[in-house]
Amino acid sequence: MKSIRSLCVFCGSRVGADPAYAAGAERLGRGLAERGVRLIYGGGSIGLMGVVMQSVLDHGGEVTGVIPEFLMRREVGNPALTELVVVDSMHERKQRMFELSDAFAVLPGGLGTLDETIEIITWQQLRLHAKPIGLLSIAGYWQVYEALIDRIVDQGFADAGIRDLFIVEEDVESLLGALADRAYAQAADSRRL
Repeated sequence: MKSIRSLCVFCGSRVGADPAYAAGAERLGRGLAERGVRLIYGGGSIGLMGVVMQSVLDHGGEVTGVIPEFLMRREVGNPALTELVVVDSMHERKQRMFELSDAFAVLPGGLGTLDETIEIITWQQLRLHAKPIGLLSIAGYWQVYEALIDRIVDQGFADAGIRDLFIVEEDVESLLGALADRAYAQAADSRRL
């Protein structure tokens, strides 16, 4: 992942019902550390956020957390990270995470994860960025999202090209490889312009 130096991970503040979710988050954290890719994430120590963060740190990687002041206690902000950025609002959190990241990976999560995912994909649709976005569909978690996207297209609310705004993979290695490939292709395209 030479062209991706930092990866923003959106994921749940809970671990979810299936143990496969936490196992996938642990594998992603280890994969980032092994590749020398800095984790950018929401700054919490609970749920899948805590699992991926701890895995990166346990395997010698670097982590930057970005958390609003009001969530420091609720999500148990971790001051022992490589870097912890405390901001004033959720909007500022998302903007700062975007600025620090070369690409995005989405693990299972709840409404906050869905909000972050839709926003970053929408920003790409609006051509506000060209950073790769990948959904890690552990145990098929994101199949319903893919079905929703298909429904949006089928009902004429978007062109079929919106499906190309993000990658969906079922395992960590495939996701990291696909993100790196897309980053490389996008960099090559920008050099040709």
